[in-house]
Amino acid sequence: MRLPADWIAPDWPAPERVHAFATTRHGGVSTGPYASLNLGTRVGDDMDAVSENRARVRALLPADPKWLHQVHGTAVVRADQLDEPVEADAAVTRARGVVCAVQVADCLPVLICDRDGECVAAAHAGWRGLSAGVLERTIATLDTPAERLIAWLGPAIGPRAFEVGPDVLEAFAHSDPSYSAFVPLRPGKWLADLFSLARVRLKASGVNGVFGGDLCTVSDSTRFFSHRRDRVTGRQAAFIWMD
Repeated sequence: MRLPADWIAPDWPAPERVHAFATTRHGGVSTGPYASLNLGTRVGDDMDAVSENRARVRALLPADPKWLHQVHGTAVVRADQLDEPVEADAAVTRARGVVCAVQVADCLPVLICDRDGECVAAAHAGWRGLSAGVLERTIATLDTPAERLIAWLGPAIGPRAFEVGPDVLEAFAHSDPSYSAFVPLRPGKWLADLFSLARVRLKASGVNGVFGGDLCTVSDSTRFFSHRRDRVTGRQAAFIWMD
């Protein structure tokens, strides 16, 4: 599989039968703030353009992706049992050729597989879902020893761009009591490292092989959509499946 030039293939030791990639904002037909490969159907873009964009991505996949209606929660679904999108923020499967997918525009896409290539998952981990346990629920639903899993952290809002208030700080007090992922900025404001917070949650769940986590959506307007930066914007996506 040959990806368009600036799309992202995870650099991780996944088995050969596991395939994954993340799109950027390039390669589609949308215009204006959605230019050009917007994959989101609920952001105000022209639906004909979104359909064409999704068709271009579909050409690189073995089947239609199992899209979700993401709600910043912790619901996990079995992708091979989906006939249409449902409200959930993560999907898992053990079935060959079933494509798990999540859309993002600052939230963190987390792709997971086991080292034997027997299961895969995709999770949408914004700070709300992350603090509430979306990764822990995803791992539990995979029903595989966590030490056999590896994870890849895709493009998301970076630690120099994610300004938060005390509500976010306190949401992670139980999992990061030292607040190591938070840097004081000014009274009542901190910079938060979403990648670090995800690593803490994954490690606490027993997942020691964690890769990626070095691409910031906010700081790279040429390559990525960002809701924090632009408000009105498109969505990129991350996909994972097994042969």
